[in-house]
Amino acid sequence: GSDVVQTVTGGLRDLYLRKLLPLEEHYRFHDFHSPALEEADFENKPMVLLVGHSQSFILLLYVFSISRYLLEQDFPGMRIGPEPTTDSFIAVMYGDSEGNVPGNALVVDPKKPFRKLSRFGNAFLNRFMCSQLPNQVLKSISIIDSPGILSGEKQRISRGYDFCQVLQWFAERVDRIILLFDAHKLDISDEFSEAIKSFRGQDDKIRVVLNKADQVDTQQLMRVYGALMWSLGKVIDTPEVLRVYIGSFWAHPLRNTENRRLFEAEAQDLFKDIQSLPQKAAVRKLNDLIKRARLAKVHAYIISYLKKEMPSVFGKENKKKELISRLPEIYIQLQREYHISAGDFPEVKKMQELLETCDFTKFHSLKPKLIEAVDNMLANKIASLMSLISQEESNMPTEVVHGGAFDGTMAGPFGHGYGEGVKEGADEDEWVVAKDKPAYDEIFYTLSPINGKISGISAKKEMVTSKLPNSVLGKIWKLADCDGDGMLDDEEFALAKHLIKIKLDGYELPGTLPSHLVPPSHRKPLQTAE
Repeated sequence: GSDVVQTVTGGLRDLYLRKLLPLEEHYRFHDFHSPALEEADFENKPMVLLVGHSQSFILLLYVFSISRYLLEQDFPGMRIGPEPTTDSFIAVMYGDSEGNVPGNALVVDPKKPFRKLSRFGNAFLNRFMCSQLPNQVLKSISIIDSPGILSGEKQRISRGYDFCQVLQWFAERVDRIILLFDAHKLDISDEFSEAIKSFRGQDDKIRVVLNKADQVDTQQLMRVYGALMWSLGKVIDTPEVLRVYIGSFWAHPLRNTENRRLFEAEAQDLFKDIQSLPQKAAVRKLNDLIKRARLAKVHAYIISYLKKEMPSVFGKENKKKELISRLPEIYIQLQREYHISAGDFPEVKKMQELLETCDFTKFHSLKPKLIEAVDNMLANKIASLMSLISQEESNMPTEVVHGGAFDGTMAGPFGHGYGEGVKEGADEDEWVVAKDKPAYDEIFYTLSPINGKISGISAKKEMVTSKLPNSVLGKIWKLADCDGDGMLDDEEFALAKHLIKIKLDGYELPGTLPSHLVPPSHRKPLQTAE
């Protein structure tokens, strides 16, 4: 598997340097959108970016709670205390020994994918660090912990660097963006909205975690979930419904246990989602390069159009002003001319601001050769890398994340669903139905059995009182009628009632009857020989 990832990674880097980078440089793409990609951008491990609030002192460790939960250990630099003491971006990465690397040293390390962050200046670099840990989880993924998001104007001004721009920089490079919300304190502040908006175009990477959902009861939880989806719908412009994981992702006892099973299932799903990242990393890098190439092409069309419209001698300043104000119309014109969808265009306002400071006469006119090289890359080269990945995916054992909370999830009596539903009684000697059989026997004898068995018609009368649909009752009948004689004896009837109870408790029915549920008198002689 890793050979193919190397091949794809190398192939992407090669394509970028040969085909896309020349187009980017010619039309000053890096001044407008995103710095040039480097070796480390192609080589790095999948990264998960965590973004959440931090204004409440009730939360002992807010944004870090998820990192701690996944890693099952504290890391250097994390803040624990009633008030957030630092306001830093922390990259939690694998290292042979524990330690911190400050931002200024990080951005000169060619092995780390952070060199281009130096453009955000010292105010940012003083609030950026890498926390290295010899933790198993970090061998497959890195976690980027962002500072808690503030509410209120005062603190926003004090950051000293463009918070949303930094978030956007990370969003373009990570594999997963996890937005953290608190069930008992749902509040999307202005800064949070701005932050979410800076993830524009990265919607496929976003997942939402509604944390500490045990602090509210079911009814409140449903209201909070509804309010959250509504608020996010206004900020994130995506046709797909965002996946929200509801649970209690911190190592505290559950306050409300009524949704325990839901929380367990949701945690399982979140783990699976994060565990699959290493396997999907190559596809993600490929997708990001495609997104980037499309934007670079559009950018080239915009810049070359502006160049073409500039007068050669007089009235340059006026023409520049006019072109900037006409940018929305220019977008529409280019969309028609080159058959490009509006979604591929950069945000108008931002583009207008950036153009203010440019000298349009220094722009380059359209070079079809550069565009053709990128088209050829998108049409042929990327497709062959894509087929390489899909071939490999069908052959390879899946690479997943290990260590921390990821290893404790399935094994032993605390595995999801262990000892519940159909699995109840699996490791006991006594037949699990026996404890309720006296109550079931009373019902059995009111159904007037003949020779110790009741007919299908009599059984049906009793079974439909459960209000379960016929399809389910049919399945239960098939499982309970062990000898297939179309009648039920007292043990088979008790088993049918037990299966109905399992279904009514919200558990799934098995496809075939597990051995521990087979009634004692129907077991093979070998089991009953004592």
